[in-house]
Amino acid sequence: MPAFELTASPSPEELAAITDALSAFNTGDVGPSDRRPLAVLIRDTDGKVTGGLSGFTAWGWLFTQMLYIPETLRGTGLAGKILAKAEEEAKARGCRGAWIDTFSPQALRAYLRQGYEVFGELEDFPDGRTRSFLRKNL
Repeated sequence: MPAFELTASPSPEELAAITDALSAFNTGDVGPSDRRPLAVLIRDTDGKVTGGLSGFTAWGWLFTQMLYIPETLRGTGLAGKILAKAEEEAKARGCRGAWIDTFSPQALRAYLRQGYEVFGELEDFPDGRTRSFLRKNL
């Protein structure tokens, strides 16, 4: 029987062993993911990144992992413009859909305005909030 080890500090090599094995399995099961990073950066006048979108495309989908708009720029429609730019690039990469998740009520409203629809929710994640999972056809 294999041994188990619980750790809060796995090494990069240990994590890579899991990632590499799962990636190889998935490639054999459903084909290559063609995973590619994608970012839309917001820069200030000095060129410093102050926010933006970070995610990736894989298996024909755009996944937005993070979207941050600096407080001074919120309410200006910038989130929608950034999402549109990422979606445009995702379409150019052959993607047919996009997905994102959030537990922020403000972000949820912004994503719904951009044509995303909720396809799942986790209540009390985090405590007192609902994490919503959204998708959009591209």
